[in-house]
Amino acid sequence: MRKLIVQQWVTVDNFAAEEDGGLSFVSGEPFSEKTEPAFKASVMGLIDSVDTMILGANTYAMAKDYWPHAEEQGEYGEKVNSLTKFVASAKLEDAPWGGFPAATVTRDPAATVRELKEQNGKNLWLWGSLTLMRSLLDAGLVDEVRMMVCPVSLGKGTRVFEDRRNLKPIEATAFENGVVILRYAVEN
Repeated sequence: MRKLIVQQWVTVDNFAAEEDGGLSFVSGEPFSEKTEPAFKASVMGLIDSVDTMILGANTYAMAKDYWPHAEEQGEYGEKVNSLTKFVASAKLEDAPWGGFPAATVTRDPAATVRELKEQNGKNLWLWGSLTLMRSLLDAGLVDEVRMMVCPVSLGKGTRVFEDRRNLKPIEATAFENGVVILRYAVEN
């Protein structure tokens, strides 16, 4: 069965967004010739393990105008753009992705994820989308949480988790750029 892997950029004090929703604390992207090889290999390892991206409507709105044209992201950008995409939204009728195949809009993301997990293929990747992440956690559909911890604290903002979650450590890896990737299995 395919797994649903959630990826969140976070601060050391567990915030996934600034008070205004911004992500100026995120470090480690975009890729360039200066990107640490071990960090790049880890990030590429994740993207190579998935074939489907799940996004919430807000994350989609922030990503749709940048990523289809993000040539500076190189191979990573090419792979992001080539993934099959689903956008959870009650309002969108369609979800174009530049010159790439449009995302499929789903009104019932939990049912869509359940169905996708039963199909053959690589894993599913939930990119950001805190509200959607929380609803899929509540539905017992998240298998792994991958936190990209940036070397900064905010003190205020939007927390990754709003309630107790039991997580089992899988891996912790620190990189020269200051990012630490923490991987956890979700214990349902």
